[in-house]
Amino acid sequence: MTAPAYAFAGAAGDALLAIEQARRGLAGWDDAHQRITAATRDGLPGDPCGLFRGPPAIAYLLRLAARPGYAAALARLDAHITQITQARLAQAHARLAAGRAPTLREYDLISGLTGLGAYLRVHGGQPALLAQILDYLVRLTRPLPGTAGARPGWWTRNGPADRPDPAYPDGHANLGMAHGIAGPLALLSLTVTDQGPVPGQRAAIQRICAWLDKQQHGPAERPWWPGIVTPGPRPGPAGPQRPSWCYGTPGIARALQLAGTALADQVRQARAEHALAACLADAGQRAQLADASLCHGWAGTVLTAWRAATNARTPALARHLPRLHARLHRGAVPAGEGLLEGAAGVRLAALTVITGDPVPAPPWDACLLLT
Repeated sequence: MTAPAYAFAGAAGDALLAIEQARRGLAGWDDAHQRITAATRDGLPGDPCGLFRGPPAIAYLLRLAARPGYAAALARLDAHITQITQARLAQAHARLAAGRAPTLREYDLISGLTGLGAYLRVHGGQPALLAQILDYLVRLTRPLPGTAGARPGWWTRNGPADRPDPAYPDGHANLGMAHGIAGPLALLSLTVTDQGPVPGQRAAIQRICAWLDKQQHGPAERPWWPGIVTPGPRPGPAGPQRPSWCYGTPGIARALQLAGTALADQVRQARAEHALAACLADAGQRAQLADASLCHGWAGTVLTAWRAATNARTPALARHLPRLHARLHRGAVPAGEGLLEGAAGVRLAALTVITGDPVPAPPWDACLLLT
């Protein structure tokens, strides 16, 4: 079995586009069903998997489709996802008890428990299991033992590729939405409203926000964040990096905006919206976007800005949207399949920004923790 056939990186990403088109009445369900079948034809892989690969990815598709004929398959998938989640939680708590640092794939959105939590949030029928993930994320935000609070609990001993790397002898802390702490922050913030907080959840949100505040760079009128933080003399970034959903200021700012909403902290929300608006206005940052992709290109930036503008306290973000949307259509559309780096993600973002949300919940981009 080839991995892309069962991941949003491949056929499942195209199935997601077909499902969203059918939900909006722009295409028939037959095409969506054929694409779902193509995404699952190689059978069920085992662990490791996450929201963007394996049973959770296919279950996510079927939940968005919400067709009666998928009920039996969903029940089997959900039983498997429950087993995966419980096993991952047991491993994570054992690691925490031993005082070891995590891997990125333990907790991140793409492969880890944050992604499984994002699926359970869309599922809506397993609040106790979702609460267990939130409890774990609360523990994750506490400092690593023996560091006197100098390193947060999500600090990994690995390099950015999530394996030991001699260039990163003391590891790093990842800030991004895809693989870093912005993903857990977004999930913790969204679920405060969705299902009510678990004990310590608001304090965990505040801890992450306070740490991100310390990592902020740039002048007050143009704040930005790096993708990773390392200890010691290793030089930091010279300036703002690519303004993407996955690692850049847009994804981090959206997570902070959601945190401000969850905490009823209007000052924090306004600061996050200002940071995103300043990023969008910066031609130097925009010039770093090389293609139209959802993960690290124009589609992700435009969709993040659109979602942030929908519940912003000021109109500053909305004023950027027409220009950004026009720029999205001029970007080089990726030739490959899939959601994050393929044409499907670009088309989904454009469709959403043009037409809004004229479909029943959940929105397809709940998997990106933008909403």
